[in-house]
Amino acid sequence: MAQNNQSPGQDLNQLLRIRHEKLEELQSNGKDPFQITKYEVTKHSQEIKDNYDTLEGQVVSVAGRMMFKRVMGKASFCNIQDLQGDIQVYIARDSIGEDSYKGFKKYDVGDILGIRGEVFTTKTGEISIHAQEVTLLSKSLQILPEKYHGLTDTDMRYRQRYVDLIMNSEVKDTFIKRSKVLSSIRRFLDEQGFMEVETPMLVSNAGGAAARPFETHFNALNEDLKLRISLELYLKRLIVGGLERVYEIGRVFRNEGLDTRHNPEFTLMELYQAYTDYHGMMDLTENLYRYVAKEVTGSEIITYGEHEMDLSRPFERITMVDAVKKYANIDFDEIKSDEEAKKLADEHHIEYEDRHKKGDILNLFFEEYVEEHLIQPTFVMDHPIEISPLTKKKPENPEYVERFEFFMNGWEMANAYSELNDPIDQRERFEAQEALLAAGDAEANHTDEDFLNALNIGMPPTGGIGYGIDRMVMMMTNSPAIRDVLLFPTMKSLDKKPSDSAKSAKKETNQVAKKSSISREDALELLKKYNKEPFHIQHALTVEGVMRWFAKELGYAEEEEFWGITGLLHDIDFELYPEEHCQKAPELLREAGVSEDMIYAVCSHGYGICSEEEPKLEMENVLFAADELTGLIWSCALMRPSKSTMDLEVKSLKKKFKEKRFAAGCSREIISKGAERLGWELDDLFDRTIQAMRSCEAAVAEAMEKIS
Repeated sequence: MAQNNQSPGQDLNQLLRIRHEKLEELQSNGKDPFQITKYEVTKHSQEIKDNYDTLEGQVVSVAGRMMFKRVMGKASFCNIQDLQGDIQVYIARDSIGEDSYKGFKKYDVGDILGIRGEVFTTKTGEISIHAQEVTLLSKSLQILPEKYHGLTDTDMRYRQRYVDLIMNSEVKDTFIKRSKVLSSIRRFLDEQGFMEVETPMLVSNAGGAAARPFETHFNALNEDLKLRISLELYLKRLIVGGLERVYEIGRVFRNEGLDTRHNPEFTLMELYQAYTDYHGMMDLTENLYRYVAKEVTGSEIITYGEHEMDLSRPFERITMVDAVKKYANIDFDEIKSDEEAKKLADEHHIEYEDRHKKGDILNLFFEEYVEEHLIQPTFVMDHPIEISPLTKKKPENPEYVERFEFFMNGWEMANAYSELNDPIDQRERFEAQEALLAAGDAEANHTDEDFLNALNIGMPPTGGIGYGIDRMVMMMTNSPAIRDVLLFPTMKSLDKKPSDSAKSAKKETNQVAKKSSISREDALELLKKYNKEPFHIQHALTVEGVMRWFAKELGYAEEEEFWGITGLLHDIDFELYPEEHCQKAPELLREAGVSEDMIYAVCSHGYGICSEEEPKLEMENVLFAADELTGLIWSCALMRPSKSTMDLEVKSLKKKFKEKRFAAGCSREIISKGAERLGWELDDLFDRTIQAMRSCEAAVAEAMEKIS
């Protein structure tokens, strides 16, 4: 636990000023720590503990961040944290000298120190270092959180990962394991005769996957380029060139939404092996996953959430048709036409598009009925050709292709093909993709003429596969969200300017930033005065957090307090006066001295009650949509093994949104109308609100513990 010297009455700015003054004093005395260029480290903390028998009485040098300090007259203790962990240091005035000891007493938690001293054990049995020399290597001018719970704001943890790594050893361990995952993959593939290569990230034609690319402009050539969405087409060119086994681990970029398993830039590993097929890729995948699990976790049995997955046994292999038959009791071999498939989809309330064919609808049934059951390692084989434009057809049944997806924990972990090497067939597939693109499918592929030229030269029979490295790391580290395994996940800029809709809303109403007329503490007490049910209080706290997140997200950071307290009080009258909801609230709020504009905002989600006109402000429309949607999201989250929003995906929420009987009290009509009034797609509202709830979930739980 980190501790600092802050007393309750001290102002944060004053504490920061004191640190700057300490630095100025050091610099004026010729002891500027920032002038030190190196320090010889001979041991790390865990290394000392693991080898204490041989190091006892030996002099070692360690360096790291001081996380704890206790001064006791002529002797003191501190705790130094380095890469491997932490170690206690005993510092005595008589051992380091009076001047050095005076300097040490002025050092702050967070400062980086070099310690040279003798390894020993204290009377309490703790392995420690008796300092002979203390060197200030870097002065910390910022104050660390006093406790880790001061860093439970998920958004802040991701933005300030450097603080997260300092304060949470589990986070550091996750990223150490991530590095081990990558190095063990490389070792395994190198031993199998694969060659690691690098291919372009900036491309004129982003192909190899169904995804929307990011676009940019190359000034020197005056050409529009794209960031790659896949590694596939360049790696296959190398197979044509005679490099029989190649792989690449690299970043790819897809212009899509954010959720617990998706980040717009992520790490993909693709490999291609000549003279094998998708069965060869299955064998390789089994062996690779076992090897990596053993190297990283020490076991071939992985625990993720409530599930235990056994990699030591042969992985199940099942066709997509048989999987749908097994879990949905529907045999697509008996479906003979697109019309029959669409009729079946209508009967089972599966949404599809007019352009969809039988194979597309089979895949929709698979996603709806099968995926969630694939907990143990499973290869789902033989996909319909409609969803696999780069894959070889099955000779015995050309409606399907030699492709598999690898599933664990209900997640797709890898995607593999017997690669298409017929240039004539490939051109026809590209033409079909161009037709889809013209019909409005933004994720369809463009024709890649150079790739077709490579296939015309001749590519041998080849097996290929792509692995989502981030999901693999999530599995190996039991991490609930992809952002937990990305050191610096994609985040919306905090200094972004207000959105156009925010600007227009302000312009239309010609208003200045709204300020809260009641403190947050008083608002919470007012809420608890009229609400005793924990569920209602938790809902209010959640909506408060969501409204604060949206205030910052939409460019109203100066109104965050107003938005938040509006959310906190929005249902103040609901528990005692359910029949008079939004009618009794003005009376209760006026008694507490709440301003009229806040009263109106609080009641705005009850259209027509405070005014005949529907609210026009973005805040009022966000509250209208979020009030209902947070209830639906929380109901979905409670059905997850984690009982949390952290691993809830938009796809799962959409399924429950369609099930009218699920959380029936959450009006789908209001949620849809809220999205419409905000000018957002429903998916966008779902995605943003899930993110908002994640950002405040831990704080709400902590607040409820205090209240209870």
